Amino acid sequence: MNTEKLQATARMMVASGKGILAMDESHPTCKKRFDQIGVEATEESRRLYRQMLVTAPGLGRHVSAAILFDETIRQRTDDGGAFAGRLNAAGIVPGIKVDRGVKPLAGCEGEKVTEGLDGLRERLAEYAGLGARFAKWRAVIAIGGALPSAVCVRANARALADYAALCQEQGLVPIVEPEVLMDGGHTIERCFEVTESVQRAVFSELAARGVVLEGIVLKPNMVVSGAACAARADSARVAELTLRCLKRTVPAAVPGIAFLSGGQGDVEATANLDAINRLAAGAGAPWRITFSYGRALQQCALTAWGGEASQAQQAQQALCRRARLNGAASDGAYEAAMEAAA
Repeated sequence: MNTEKLQATARMMVASGKGILAMDESHPTCKKRFDQIGVEATEESRRLYRQMLVTAPGLGRHVSAAILFDETIRQRTDDGGAFAGRLNAAGIVPGIKVDRGVKPLAGCEGEKVTEGLDGLRERLAEYAGLGARFAKWRAVIAIGGALPSAVCVRANARALADYAALCQEQGLVPIVEPEVLMDGGHTIERCFEVTESVQRAVFSELAARGVVLEGIVLKPNMVVSGAACAARADSARVAELTLRCLKRTVPAAVPGIAFLSGGQGDVEATANLDAINRLAAGAGAPWRITFSYGRALQQCALTAWGGEASQAQQAQQALCRRARLNGAASDGAYEAAMEAAA
């Protein structure tokens, strides 16, 4: 294991003023998003859309890395260039989603566990050969009634740790993504409790598997109110509880934290990221704090594109604009007025 290489790549992924573009949607998720704009989700339409993303001029100014899907890392641009190569040329680190999705957890009604460890060593080696320099694995934890159970938290934490150890063995930086879902009517305080317990479990398992913390990137949820909560907390409260949770659970050795948006709207995700970074700067937080957004970066570009080649440039501009605003938020330099001015 080349720990220096892992650490260097992880630091690149959380560089100042930049964040990670998540463009690793599965075929069903991609279909849902294409349905919204009236575009049939074929292999070619997905290629054209993702080509538009990876070739956006200036994307590397505020995007440090991009997470690809199995189909995408094998695809090429119109001129024959591999997507991973185009990203590298733009100064963007290419990576790959490697989990096989969530399945019902036996004996735990209403809970899920992420699968994909079988054959993972070989798949990681193949992806590295295709140009990937990091990988991603997502675990999902639901809140509701007596959920989550200790069994669910432990099963997902162990899978994340096994995945991370295999990644580092193959020279890939693991993005460790334990997502506490915002679905439901729970309060922000309940989200805090669950997120703290999940992150404690994850880092306990990472330590047990000997994962080099300096060579990972953590991709957690922000501590937010449930989407259906009657009184959703504001950005100041989100920042306060999110940073408190991180300080209790995340070792200083971790180089960076790249938040997922988790269903937040574009502006909401940006404002919350900015609030967290402003508070973290005053508290002397030891990690870089940035974003790893999918829909919160892509939605504006997807809408502008609409499946029309003539709209590609406008869509690319929308993507880069959203990335620039989140880049500012990752430095605690975002202002709401920038939305109108951008």
